[in-house]
Amino acid sequence: MKQKPLAYRMRPEHIDDIIGQEHLVDDGKILSRMIQADRLASMILFGPPGTGKTSMAFALAKSLQLPVRMLNAVVDKKKDMEIVVEEAKMSGQVVMVLDEVHRLDKAKQDFLLPHIESNLVTLIGCTTSNPYHSINPAIRSRCHLFELHPLTMEHIKTAIKRASTDDQNGLGAESVELTDDALNHLALAANGDMRAALNGLELAVSSTPKDAEGNIAITLDIAEECMQKKSFSHDKDGDAHYDVLSAFQKSIRGSDANAALHYLGRLIEAGDLDSIARRMIVIAYEDIGLANPQAGPRAVTAVQAAERLGFPEARIPLAVAIVELSLSPKSNTAYKALDEALSDIRSGKSGDVPAHLKDAHYQGAKKMGRGIDYKYPHQYENSWVSQQYLPDAIKKKDYYKPKNSSKFEQQLKQVHEKIQAEKNNTRF
Repeated sequence: MKQKPLAYRMRPEHIDDIIGQEHLVDDGKILSRMIQADRLASMILFGPPGTGKTSMAFALAKSLQLPVRMLNAVVDKKKDMEIVVEEAKMSGQVVMVLDEVHRLDKAKQDFLLPHIESNLVTLIGCTTSNPYHSINPAIRSRCHLFELHPLTMEHIKTAIKRASTDDQNGLGAESVELTDDALNHLALAANGDMRAALNGLELAVSSTPKDAEGNIAITLDIAEECMQKKSFSHDKDGDAHYDVLSAFQKSIRGSDANAALHYLGRLIEAGDLDSIARRMIVIAYEDIGLANPQAGPRAVTAVQAAERLGFPEARIPLAVAIVELSLSPKSNTAYKALDEALSDIRSGKSGDVPAHLKDAHYQGAKKMGRGIDYKYPHQYENSWVSQQYLPDAIKKKDYYKPKNSSKFEQQLKQVHEKIQAEKNNTRF
């Protein structure tokens, strides 16, 4: 009989065996409390591939010694679900692990709903899609939603070590010896996907002959070949990582699209979508700003698309956004103006709000002189009228210093300079 894959054999049998997802399974967390209370509720587990959604579902069911059946919302038919329901009627309760739950059609959904409602069937749906976008509200409202986070390198290393030494389900009988470089590469190249890491490990062990002492030595070269990915010197937690992030931002600021794409590639190879996303959005507003106001919203949209797609497809919207950010005109005038205003405030240069700008929407405000002389701009030509807005101590202050970085900011500059000229010629 053909042996099942290593990743399948190493599935946790109990909640305590789950690697990662501490926010759900650690002592005192929600899934741990469910198990302690001996009551498993229907739920949707969602997150990137390889984060252990199906494995967690089985572990939860087995932790309470409940019968569990695995179905797929696309492949399996309504008849298969009927068989599970009949089994539940006989045993009292069955956990149905439903993969691709976002693909559940209306007929299957309508059949399942009353059985989920009565808790005859405890549904644990698994999906890589955002359930708020992809799962029918009727199912979603009857399930708790739990997000699984990408696994860290340390999580993946723990899984590899466990699989290498497990005599019963893993490769412990094979005397596997992993070099540190090989272990690090298997963990890094998997990009948070435990299944990919274990598949790579299994291929490495099965394709490597034993040495004279009967050991199977897995080196970096073997790990690279089995993961089909070269080793890349980039520690997400080390100094080199922050050097790359710095070079990434400075290359975009310097309008060098080639360098920006190079450093983007390094960050993608490191699997650090969070840092990429944060830097992109910051750059769009810090370095481009008013020179291309749409760069910010488009960067946010590209990040959202990348997060929904996941790697490797995430690289596509990221590349589009990075080229635009690199080649956009640059302006830091808006946030520099705010920094100057903050500096004045923190050094005590502020003062009282002018009386005509104070809130006048309460009884007695007029007696206190609040809002009496306020001029409503929309009642004047071009919806503008010269009046004092800043406190007396800084009433002529000019924080915003526009650039001619783009047509958009040139237009802002013209308006701003006209208003400043009027302000300087007006006696407040």
